[in-house]
Amino acid sequence: EARDKATAARDEARKLQALPYEERQKVLNAVADALLEKREEILAANALDLKDAESDGTALPLVKRLKLTDEKLETLASGIRQIASQEDPLGVVKAKRELADGLTLDQITVPIGVLMIIFESRPDSMPQIASLALASGNGLLLKGGKEATRSNEALHRVIGDAVERGSSGAVRRDIIALVTSRGQVADMLGLDDVIDLVIPRGSNALVSYIKANTRIPVLGHADGVCHVYVDETADAESASKIAVDAKCDYPSACNAMETMLLHEATLKNGVAMQTMMALRQAGVKCLGGPRAMTSGLCDVPAAEMKTEYGDLTCMVEVVSDLSEAIDWIHKYGSGHTEAIVCSEDAPAGEEFLRRVDAACVFKNASTRFADGFRFGLGAEVGISTGRI
Repeated sequence: EARDKATAARDEARKLQALPYEERQKVLNAVADALLEKREEILAANALDLKDAESDGTALPLVKRLKLTDEKLETLASGIRQIASQEDPLGVVKAKRELADGLTLDQITVPIGVLMIIFESRPDSMPQIASLALASGNGLLLKGGKEATRSNEALHRVIGDAVERGSSGAVRRDIIALVTSRGQVADMLGLDDVIDLVIPRGSNALVSYIKANTRIPVLGHADGVCHVYVDETADAESASKIAVDAKCDYPSACNAMETMLLHEATLKNGVAMQTMMALRQAGVKCLGGPRAMTSGLCDVPAAEMKTEYGDLTCMVEVVSDLSEAIDWIHKYGSGHTEAIVCSEDAPAGEEFLRRVDAACVFKNASTRFADGFRFGLGAEVGISTGRI
């Protein structure tokens, strides 16, 4: 069954690739329309998942990720239309060189083939991933978290109907297969002759398991242990606004701030205290690193220096300078998103952008901006924390 699903996804992807981009755009717009037209069906399925999650004592951060709303569906539909409005990602000439008189070599964008994507309890990931695959002519095998079983089934059904309707039957729903059991995942990891790329979204344990059990290339999206470093040149208002947004806008997201680093000078100029007050007024529990405890900034010590809390909790630590902050980030961060708050003309800002090794590095912006929709890309599969 695993091979049949993967082969069918590849066959249908090749049919999709053969269509003019205008036809693929129709498919994308059909998916966006369907999410809104079938919202009651989707939200009803999601309500059953939420009920089960509460009965099972599922952790609050997971429940928050699981919940779908009218607003989320509107945002998803808007993002998919944004994808449809972009230029065709296929057939783009990236490089061209003349090897000899009359002989040229072109480097042109093409689909990857069949993607296997394993994602956590967020069912809103499915329409984003599916739309990006449809836009780029790829087949999909999707495995969602067990907490979102009904939501994923409803979304998969709605998207499949939209693909067939939008393509006037030229592409069947098999282009996107829903994997429902761990056994199927294990089987599919052995299909390196059919599946071209695996993208696991989740914990480091999940990514490590996938890498250890397949010969298929793996593009990992793991922990989101993001930092905000408040430089000695930062003003209290900017530091407070950015820290509060980074932690409180969506605490369970992978781009939420989990650790705030404070330059030691901010303890003397009042910026540290005002920023801490702003976080606490927003309901954030601040746990202290060794120097934060010694300086009296926090009452409760952090158990670990690297933790993805996923709720209104963060760690706070004091550092001597920019270099120490960067060393801390490289030691305890996950390579997802890191931000500095500083004055606009401070040399530390550009140095931070240049030296920090992470997928996204920001100056005077919240870590929450690390998002495909906010980047104007319409959607995302994930922020790669690997090197590919």
